[in-house]
Amino acid sequence: MPEKRFRVGMFVTCLVDLFRPSVGFAAVKLLEDAGCAVAVPRAQTCCGQPAYNAGARADARAIARQVIAAFEGFDYVVAPSGSCAGMIKLHYPALCADEPALAARARALSEKTFELVSFLTDVLGRSTVAARYDGRATYHDGCSGLRELEIKAQPRTLLSSVEGLTLEELPGAEVCCGFGGTFCVKYPDISTRMVADKTAEIAATGADTVLAGDLGCLLNIAGRLSREGRAVRVRHVAEVLAGMTETPAIGEPRRGRRG
Repeated sequence: MPEKRFRVGMFVTCLVDLFRPSVGFAAVKLLEDAGCAVAVPRAQTCCGQPAYNAGARADARAIARQVIAAFEGFDYVVAPSGSCAGMIKLHYPALCADEPALAARARALSEKTFELVSFLTDVLGRSTVAARYDGRATYHDGCSGLRELEIKAQPRTLLSSVEGLTLEELPGAEVCCGFGGTFCVKYPDISTRMVADKTAEIAATGADTVLAGDLGCLLNIAGRLSREGRAVRVRHVAEVLAGMTETPAIGEPRRGRRG
């Protein structure tokens, strides 16, 4: 019997849409290569996490209602972000609990929502990818993916199959980079110290590339590395796993036409 072709709704995330569309294209490629039929609903917006974390629960619930309507028709919902996937999977049911009908729909969406790498490994059973990346990389575990979704071994399993890649374990891989959504805005001094500690550890590994599964972390780390003048490339793990590394790394100037 042919392998079932799952209908997957791709939750792109705000940061990917606005700052790094290549991550979305890489995620779609990985899913299609794994045999999924992927669609990207145009009606999707933010997952509502900023409003939720700020205590604006009514606004967050309104956003959740829109996300639920846009994605409930798929077999699975996949996001290239542990924080956005965690918001939908873990927080939507409680957020919508006061409305029984909406809460039931939120629970149904929760059960079929996954972070990208977790979906590839834990749901589809993938352990290898057909990709090449020449270099030494280290990996930062984003807080939401690690602590909420228990994503730790999954990216390392897939990265171990990438030809040409040597993975150097980061001593403080599980320590927050200091981004934390609105945390970096509310507590800039603490956030700056945290990301400075992170970039120092990255440099100490001797890796030429740092990878992660959350673009918020990567933008924060890339910004600090740039300010420190460190020559370390920053990429989302999906770009390397998909073999789509033609675009400049995060924080590097884009190559454009002159004239």
